[in-house]
Amino acid sequence: GAGKTTLMNILMGLYQPDEGRILINGSEVRFRSPNDAFDHGIGMVHQHFMLVQNLTVAENVALGMKTAHRPLWLDLKSVRSRIIEVSERHELPVNPDALVWQLSVGEQQRVELVKTLCLGARFLILDEPTSALTPQETDELIALLQKMSRELSIVFISHKLHEVKALSDTVSILRRGRIVFEGRTEDHSPADLAALMTGHEVELPRVESGGSAPAADGRGLLSIRELRVSGDLGNLALDGVSLDVAPGEIVGLAGVSGNGQRELAEALNGLRPVVSGSIALNGAELAGRSASAAIGQGMGYIPEDRNTEGIVPSFSVRENLVLKDVGGGAWSRGGFLRLGRIAANAAELRDRFDIRCPSTDTAAGSLSGGNIQKVILARELARGPKALVAVYPTRGLDMGAEEFIHKQLLARRSEGVAILLISEELEEIMNLSDRIAVIYKGRILRIVPGRDATKRSLGLLMAGVVDE
Repeated sequence: GAGKTTLMNILMGLYQPDEGRILINGSEVRFRSPNDAFDHGIGMVHQHFMLVQNLTVAENVALGMKTAHRPLWLDLKSVRSRIIEVSERHELPVNPDALVWQLSVGEQQRVELVKTLCLGARFLILDEPTSALTPQETDELIALLQKMSRELSIVFISHKLHEVKALSDTVSILRRGRIVFEGRTEDHSPADLAALMTGHEVELPRVESGGSAPAADGRGLLSIRELRVSGDLGNLALDGVSLDVAPGEIVGLAGVSGNGQRELAEALNGLRPVVSGSIALNGAELAGRSASAAIGQGMGYIPEDRNTEGIVPSFSVRENLVLKDVGGGAWSRGGFLRLGRIAANAAELRDRFDIRCPSTDTAAGSLSGGNIQKVILARELARGPKALVAVYPTRGLDMGAEEFIHKQLLARRSEGVAILLISEELEEIMNLSDRIAVIYKGRILRIVPGRDATKRSLGLLMAGVVDE
C-alpha cells in the first residue's frame, strides 16, 4: 500500500497525475494512454497478468500490437515470426500456438515479457513479477533479467529483499506515498532496507519450544485420518494422509507446489469432496460436510488465493469482515443488516490489524495485497477459531506485513488454537512450526520436530528422497 503500483500506472498512462512531471532523457512527457507510453518505448508487466486465457500466445501478442496503432488486420504469420525472434534473442522460450490457459504461471510470465518486448519496449517495468512463482521459477527469472539488463532499463518492484539485492544496481524505497531513500543497493544489507521500508527494525519471530502435542491416543484437536481426495483431473491428489494438530501447536506442511496442499486445505474447509477418510475437529466429524459446517465447528481459513477465495472484491472492507457470520444476531436482525455494529466492528479491526484503507466503506478489491491479507486475517482471527488453516499466508507481502502476520499466528498458538501452516517458504515453516510434515505426491513422507529440521533435510524430503 505504499503507492508503488499507482506510481507505475501513472508512468504507463493508465492513471493521470494530479501534479508533477515525467521526464524522459531530460524532456517532459505526458501520457494520455498506454499507447503514448508504448510509443516512448515503455512497457509494463503487471502483477496480475493481462492475458486472454482462451486465446493463443500469438493472438495475445497480436492484440497488443493492434492496440499500439498497428494495422487493424491481424497478420498472425508475421506475429509468430516476431515472437520467435524475440524469444531466441532474449532466451524466453514460448510456444506461439499454445493456449494461455494451458500454460503454467512461469510460462505465462514469459509470454507477458515477450509481448512487451514485441511492442518495442526499451524501458521495462515489472510489478512484483515473482509473487506467484515457485523458488525455482524465481531464480530463472532473476538470471534472465540480469542478462536483459545489458540491453534494457528495468524497474523491478518487489517486497523480497534478497531478490532486490540479487538484481538491482540502485534501490528506491517508497513508504506511504513518498520516496524515503535512494542509494546503491550493494551499500545496504537486507536488514537496512527492511527498516527503511517499514520505519522500524524488522525481526521475524520464531516459535519457542514447549508447544502442545497430540493427546495420549495420538489424536489432536484437528485430527486427519487416512484422507483420500480427488484432484481436478480425477487423479488421487491425497492418498491416505494422516495428521494431527494439537491445541496450542503449529504444524507446518512443507512441499513443492502441486503435491496435494491445495486439495488438503479445501477438504478441511468443506470446499472439496472427500473420497474416504476422516476429518475431526474437537471430536466433530467434518469429512464430506459443507463449508458452513466447518465454519460452525470453529474452523478458520486463510486461503491461497486471497482475491478470489478470501474476499468479495466488490464488497466493502466492513462487509468482508463479517462475511462468515452475517446471518447471525450480531450483525443482522430480522433479515436486515445492523449497519452501525458492522461499521463499529470494522473500525475496531482496522485499528487492531493496521488495515490501511481510505475508509472501511472502500471496496476490498481496491486495496494492496498486504492489506487484503490483513482483512482476511482480521476476519478469521476475530471469530475466535478453534483451528486455523493458513495457506501461504505471507506470499507476496513485504517484510513488515510478514512480521505482523507471524506475530499474530504465534499469539493464537499461545491462546490454544491448533494451526496448520501450509507454505513453500522453508524459513517461514522452520521459524513458526513446532512440528513439520513433508508432503510428496499426496502422501506425508515424514513428520519431524521443528527444532531438528534443516533446509537441506526438508529439501530432500520435498524432492521425495527418504533416508531410511
